[in-house]
Formats: sequence, C-alpha cells, structure tokens
Amino acid sequence: MEHPLADYPVVIELPVVWGEMDAFGHVNNVVYFRWFESVRIEALRRLGTLAMKDETGIGPILASLACRFRIPLQYPDRVLAGVRITDMGEDRFTMHHRVFSTTHQKVAAEGDGVIVMFDYRTNRKTPVPPDLRRRIRELGDQRDGDGID
Repeated sequence: MEHPLADYPVVIELPVVWGEMDAFGHVNNVVYFRWFESVRIEALRRLGTLAMKDETGIGPILASLACRFRIPLQYPDRVLAGVRITDMGEDRFTMHHRVFSTTHQKVAAEGDGVIVMFDYRTNRKTPVPPDLRRRIRELGDQRDGDGID
C-alpha cells in the first residue's frame, strides 16, 4: 500500500507539542492551520517565490484556506505535513495540504489553500510568471522522501 503522502513533493515532520492541546484534550484546530502554513511556506521557498518577492515585488498571497479534520490528535505524536499543487489558473494556484499522524498511521487532516500572485508594489493581483509555472510543474514531478517509509 502506498503511503498517503507519496504524491506530495514537499513533506516536513513536526512534533505535536503539549501546549497545542486545548481544554478538550486534543490538538486545537488552529494548530492544523499552522502546520499547513509551515509546509506551504517551505514549498513556496523551494519554488523561489520568497526571493522573487524581494527582487520584483511580485509574490504569493493566501486568498483562502479550508481544512477537513479527520481524527483528533494528542501529545505525544509527530506529524508529517505534505503539500502539492493541484490546480493552476491565470493568476493563482491551489495547494492541497495533508497532515499524517505517525502515531495513528492515518491522515489527521487535509485542506486546500488558494494562492494568488500579487504585485505588492501596486497592490493588485498579477499573472503567475512563466518561470514560476515551470518550477511548479517541476516540483510536481519530484517526490520528497523525508519521513516516508
């Protein structure tokens, strides 16, 4: 059976921290969004968008984010957070996030974030640059084996 993150080119491992649990004894829902953010930023870094923003003023901005919680998590655990790009439009692309519990060996949450390319100098959205489109396609062809058996 293929690992649930086998098709995710960017995967990072994160600990579940005691302080991330809420009064109900499970990881608070906002933490999953932080995990999504951590792996999303790593993917954007690998794609060169953070450097591109510094050089050109054009960079990514999060337009929307949703999450489907599948199982509750508790301390102690370690999660693998993965992201892949599933759709690309004229000025945006969709990143699908997945969080996998190493304790439960199950997907704990997944969701989609829409990233819009934004010109921070003019405060307007802008088309996805051709070079970034190429890097996105190349990233989709990679597989990051970190933490995956």
